[in-house]
Amino acid sequence: MTQQPRSLDWITRLVSIDTTSRNSNLELIDLVAQELRDAGLDPVVLPDDSGTKANLVATVPAAHGTRTGGVVLSAHTDVVPVDDQDWHSDPFRPEVRDGRLYGRGTADMKSFLGVVLSRLPELTSARLSEPVHLALSYDEEVGCVGGARLVQDIARLGLAPHTCVVGEPTSMRVIRGHKSINLLEVTFTGVAAHSSLTPQGVNAVEHAARLIRYAREQADRWRAEGPFDDAYVVPWSTGSVNVVHGGIAGNTVADRCTVQLEFRGLAELDVEQVIEGFRAEAARIEADMVAENPRASVRVEVLAQVPGLATEPDSPAVALATRLGAEPSDGKVTYGTEAGQFASTGIATVVCGPGDIAQAHAADEYVELDQLLACEAFVDRLVEQLSTEEEQR
Repeated sequence: MTQQPRSLDWITRLVSIDTTSRNSNLELIDLVAQELRDAGLDPVVLPDDSGTKANLVATVPAAHGTRTGGVVLSAHTDVVPVDDQDWHSDPFRPEVRDGRLYGRGTADMKSFLGVVLSRLPELTSARLSEPVHLALSYDEEVGCVGGARLVQDIARLGLAPHTCVVGEPTSMRVIRGHKSINLLEVTFTGVAAHSSLTPQGVNAVEHAARLIRYAREQADRWRAEGPFDDAYVVPWSTGSVNVVHGGIAGNTVADRCTVQLEFRGLAELDVEQVIEGFRAEAARIEADMVAENPRASVRVEVLAQVPGLATEPDSPAVALATRLGAEPSDGKVTYGTEAGQFASTGIATVVCGPGDIAQAHAADEYVELDQLLACEAFVDRLVEQLSTEEEQR
């Protein structure tokens, strides 16, 4: 029989709070903040502009009072929707069945946070040689929005951690790479006309099709010419047009079309150069539209940009996670995380957490209880490794 993880109570409490990205996460943040205060810590709650969501940063200081340096344990608080999914139990009332804990967010990624919170007594009672920071974010699932602010908050607070573990589900493997995420929206504004009088209009849909073709040509070039990285399941940069809205009727020249396109780049890909290429193509198309009618226009917006992660094999983050019992791995993952945001500020970062990404976002999402035990052992070893020799005697 599988041993019951001590973290199960905390994970259940966290999963029971519906923090779907469209909702506020403040109930969860308030719950965690109070627990941290009860443990003698001083959490910093950092609201977003709307005041309905917040990041949280808290530090367990070193034995000599130092709050700078040390290790960050990072988790996002939001989850994806359960709409139209066929669940066999209430996704926000976690259930243990057959050695698994079921519920939305069990894999992605409230289990990691629950494990850390279950170890607060050990963390706060240890005489640490360097601090441990807890960093929680909002809106990771909709473009790592909170993470962009979180790394700025950590810098502004002067915490200067040297290492970060982002606890996304990796089956407790050490992951040191993922591609960048880049989401663009291009809006084509044409001129409406009756379809029998097409010269009097500017067809936004037809002009948008030119950009769609350009996007596909870019993706085909990456696939054929690289660069390549065989550590990925798909070893080249990828791109696709995934949303198109345009037109109002079959007999009306479309005066508006909106296109959303995404590309995920290897570390070697010059992301800004790719975006500038899309802007230049959009400008060429706009010039042709304006030639038809001066009222036409094209607007390009970058909706989300998350840097990739390319941690070197000899990184201290890799060494630390391996010492703590995580499974060594040269693999890189297809999904994006906030790890690239931490790494972009100079913090050595890896992704490592309980659960399988294959279960994330799916109906009947679950985490194996054995994974929770492995993560508990990981955090226990962190406390042990950072404890001073004086305490260990």
